[in-house]
Amino acid sequence: MKPILNVVLLILGLIVGGAGGAFAGYRYYQNQAEKKLNSAEARARNVIDEAMREAEAKKKESVLEAKEEVHRLRADFERETKERRNETQRLERRLVQKEESLDRKVEGLERKEENLARKERELDQQHQSAQELLDKQLAELERISGLTTEEARKIFLEQVEQDARGDAARMMREIESEAKESAEKKAREIVGIAIQRVAADHSSELTVSVVQLPTDEMKGRIIGREGRNIRTLETLTGIDLIIDDTPEAVVLSGFDPVRREVAKIALQKLIADGRIHPARIEEMVEKAQREVETRIREEGEAACFELGIHNLHPELIKLLGRLRFRTSYGQNVLKHSVEVAHLAGVMAAELGVNVEVSKRAGLLHDIGKAVDHEIEGPHVQIGVNLLKRYKESGEVIHGMECHHGDVEPHSVEAVLVTASDAISAARPGARRETLETYIKRLEKLETLADGFEGVEKSFAIQAGREIRIMVKPEKVDDYAAMKMTKEIAKRIEEELEYPGQIKVVVVRETRAVEYAR
Repeated sequence: MKPILNVVLLILGLIVGGAGGAFAGYRYYQNQAEKKLNSAEARARNVIDEAMREAEAKKKESVLEAKEEVHRLRADFERETKERRNETQRLERRLVQKEESLDRKVEGLERKEENLARKERELDQQHQSAQELLDKQLAELERISGLTTEEARKIFLEQVEQDARGDAARMMREIESEAKESAEKKAREIVGIAIQRVAADHSSELTVSVVQLPTDEMKGRIIGREGRNIRTLETLTGIDLIIDDTPEAVVLSGFDPVRREVAKIALQKLIADGRIHPARIEEMVEKAQREVETRIREEGEAACFELGIHNLHPELIKLLGRLRFRTSYGQNVLKHSVEVAHLAGVMAAELGVNVEVSKRAGLLHDIGKAVDHEIEGPHVQIGVNLLKRYKESGEVIHGMECHHGDVEPHSVEAVLVTASDAISAARPGARRETLETYIKRLEKLETLADGFEGVEKSFAIQAGREIRIMVKPEKVDDYAAMKMTKEIAKRIEEELEYPGQIKVVVVRETRAVEYAR
């Protein structure tokens, strides 16, 4: 028991000692804690005091800044208020001035309206007075002149219309003159270039051929026994042989130039051979026909080669060759056609249009004359049918059919062919006609012009290439003279046949004569 008690006592002693140590430690730590707490409280009070002081200082500083800002804002507000007050006062003054100005303008407008109303009343009165005076004057004029107002107005309008027509005619003359000057100048240049480059000669031929004989005795051999030789030759060739008193010459007469050429060649061969009888005549005529056919083909080919025209139908080439023996007004038709083609080609090149079509249409424009004695109808229509048959182009056919003005041209090439045809035919010496035909043509020209009302006398001059017409000035005015010029030209184109062109000149002359005594 005793050891246990000792142990218990030891444990109790330890417990009491531990409790006492613990209490002593506690008291020590408690004192230390109180000291630290007191020190912390002192520092906290110091911090709080410092913070309070700083806060007070900042508060005072913020209050000062706020007071300064308030003062600045108050100053800005007062300045802006003062400026706005000044601007308002200025605007009020301007409004007052504008109101005063508007009042003055309103007063001025009212005065002007009053003056205007007064003037309108005065004008109405004056207009009424003038109308009454005008009515009185019109009545007096009607009484004096014996014309009503409508009649006088009609006369006045007629006079105005006449004056206007005169002015219009004068303006038309001026415009036409200017246009003609510029157009004619350019046309002369082109035509001049064309003629300069195409300097073809002219040959005039007749419808008869003369064969020279070595002696007059040859005439009897040509006639033969009881005329059998001459009858055979005339039957085979279709040409009349005229054997008269002309020394050493036999005349071959016939409308067909190819047959006349065959007869001429055959007769020349017979004369050179010396043996003249029906069988020999038949042989020589056959040889002459072959020779002429060869020559016809060669002439056509030469014309095409000269112009540089290719792919022409062989039948058309033959027809061109036949034109070598055809004449129109004494002008060789083939040479005329070649010249027309040259002229049309040169002018087409100058104008920048189709040269090939112009040349082709120019060469073929008189192709119908090769067979116009065999086929009825005008040579233009015959030519159109031939070109269509041999598949020529539409442009070439159109250019060919327009060259006499029967068809309105729709291309520049057609116009050039027409102009070239007129230039070639109008050259001096290119064509000729008998004196009787020439006189009849001039008489028809003058008779046609004399048939117009107001014509006093007409004169065909310049070998019928110009008709000068004197008119009565009291019956024909300037406007009517211009109109008459166009009408006469149109009638000439419709009713007469003539080579080239005819210039129509209407002369109206008014003379005022007085004598000083």
